Amino acid sequence: MSPIVDPRVEAYVEAHTTPPGPALAAVAEETRATLSSPQMLTGTVEGRFLELLVFAAGARSVLEIGMFSGYSALAMAAGLPADGTIVTCEVSEDHAAVARRHIAASAYAEQIEVRVGPALETIAGLDGPFDLVFIDADKEGYPAYYDACVPKLSKRGLMAIDNTLQSGRVVDPTPDDERAQGMARFNEMVLADPRTTSVMLSVRDGVTLVRLAASTT
Repeated sequence: MSPIVDPRVEAYVEAHTTPPGPALAAVAEETRATLSSPQMLTGTVEGRFLELLVFAAGARSVLEIGMFSGYSALAMAAGLPADGTIVTCEVSEDHAAVARRHIAASAYAEQIEVRVGPALETIAGLDGPFDLVFIDADKEGYPAYYDACVPKLSKRGLMAIDNTLQSGRVVDPTPDDERAQGMARFNEMVLADPRTTSVMLSVRDGVTLVRLAASTT
């Protein structure tokens, strides 16, 4: 993942963000040491951002699409009230095994439920509503995940969608960059959706926040 902003600014932002505690640091260390594609790790800044989103929204029910090694689930759990819960979806058994180990050793073991399998099947079996939905899975699946989750948002629920800037390539994707082209189409889809109101932020690789439009609540 190429930086969107000056790397010096990114380093300054991280240095002025409350650092992760031992549990998250352990997840990050194992992810970087043992898993392929460690750049998929949510990391310090976005992890705190998600935690504060959960806290500010007063979220009690969270749905995560794409758990990877569990960093983001544990980060969000820190923003939950004592009766809050997270359902997190992961298609890889190997990734889920790493995440489960760290979740079990954390203070949030009773609040995080890991579901392994195709996310759309998991979503279809969940009643909701959810106060916060975080989407950070296979990018070609984003349109389907988005459409499946919008009806499951609570009245004041938020959706946070990761990697919507694709290192800035969505601005002018080249003909051979199918991933950036696909994300650019998805971004236009979200913008045009009359059911929702959205804002795109240049946090890390781009995070789009979505809520239900006033006319639908």
